[in-house]
Amino acid sequence: MATVTNVNGKTVAGNGLGPNTRILSITGTATQVSMDAVVAALTAGGTAGTDDAVTVAGIDGAIGDAVIHIAVQGTGVLTAASDYRGITGFDMAVVATFAA
Repeated sequence: MATVTNVNGKTVAGNGLGPNTRILSITGTATQVSMDAVVAALTAGGTAGTDDAVTVAGIDGAIGDAVIHIAVQGTGVLTAASDYRGITGFDMAVVATFAA
C-alpha cells in the first residue's frame, strides 16, 4: 500500500474541542422547563467576568434524572453555585475543564 505524506500539514497544540470545553454537572430533578431555563442561562450569561455566556455543545441525561452533564464551550468564566442563576433546586458544578 502506498503511503501518503502531507508536506503541508501543521501540528498545533490544543484539544480539538474548541477554545475551552467544560463538563458541568447539574443536580436536581430535571423537568423540561427547568432544563430549558438552565440552557438559556448558560447561553445568555450573567454578570460579565463572573458568569459569562457559553455555547452548549451537548447534554447527557434525560428529563427526570437526578444528575445531568452538560458540555459547554467558551473562554468566559463560569461560577458554580447552588440554585444556579436563580433556578431553584439546581446546583451546578464544573466537573472537568479541557483548556486549549
